[in-house]
Amino acid sequence: MFQKVDPKALTLNPFSAIADQWMLITAGTPERCNTMTASWGGLGVLWGAPMATCYIRPQRYTKGFVDENEYFTLSFFGQQYRPQLNLCGTKSGRDVDKVKECGFTVAAAECGAPYFEQAELVLVCRKRMAVPMEPALMPEDVKEKWYKGDYHTMYWGEIVEALVKA
Repeated sequence: MFQKVDPKALTLNPFSAIADQWMLITAGTPERCNTMTASWGGLGVLWGAPMATCYIRPQRYTKGFVDENEYFTLSFFGQQYRPQLNLCGTKSGRDVDKVKECGFTVAAAECGAPYFEQAELVLVCRKRMAVPMEPALMPEDVKEKWYKGDYHTMYWGEIVEALVKA
C-alpha cells in the first residue's frame, strides 16, 4: 500500500539513492512495460516544478517505452532487492521477462504509468523534455571514460506523484 506525499516532504538523499542504491526506470502500460536499472540521474526544480532527470543509452530496450509514453516512473527499493536490480541492469527485456524473473508485481499510478509494489518510493514523472547528449559539448575525459559512441538521451520528468510505501 502506498501513500501519496508532496515531493517536497521527501527525505531521500538523491546521491546515495541513485548512485549507490540504484533505481528502476519503468515505462509502458501495466500490461506491457519494461524496466531498467539506472545509477545516473538527478532530482531538483525546473520550470517551477519538482523534476527528475534520467539518462538512457540508445540501445536500451526501455528507451523505446520511455519515448513512446508520456509518463515513466522511477522506483527505489530496499537493499534486499539488490539482486533484482542487478538483473534489471544486466539483462535486456528483449530477451527475458524481467518483471517475472524478479517476482515483481506491477501496479499503475493514477496516470496509468507502471511501477512495482515492492518499491519503497516511486516517483511518477510526466516526460517534459528529451535531449540527446551532444558529444561536442562533453569534456574529452568524460567521453573517453564513459562512452563508445552510444551517447545517452537525457529525460526531464516532472514529478506528478510521489508514492511512499505506507
